[in-house]
Amino acid sequence: MAKIVRNPELRYTQDNQLAVTEMMVEFDNPSPNNPPSTMKVIAWGNLATDIEQKYTEGNQVVLSGRLKMDLVERQGYKEKIAELTISHIYPLNTNSNGNGNPARNNVVNIKGYQSDDNEQEDPILDNDGVDTNTLDNIPF
Repeated sequence: MAKIVRNPELRYTQDNQLAVTEMMVEFDNPSPNNPPSTMKVIAWGNLATDIEQKYTEGNQVVLSGRLKMDLVERQGYKEKIAELTISHIYPLNTNSNGNGNPARNNVVNIKGYQSDDNEQEDPILDNDGVDTNTLDNIPF
């Protein structure tokens, strides 16, 4: 979960075939004494164009993807820099869809697919093959 702190910037590869979007996000630090952490986030293809069109600085989002660590030499010392290549982005809306759950509008994945609120979700199965979506919250 992060906050976008720099607007997404859309570019294209040299052959103008593939879209790429870069943005900076900020993650809250669990320790109250430390400042939030920032990270560069990259998206490719349809996801890149959707992000550039639908998200702006200040939006709260949930991101999933692949974390990459680069070793960069600056002024004689080496520095590790983290970069997240995302495959999914989920907006955190304050609106609700009538049942107290956050609205699921504009959920976009790497294929550019938009989810539909009326769409049936795939079951989440535990290790025994039991659909956990149908389980109640009774602890025994």
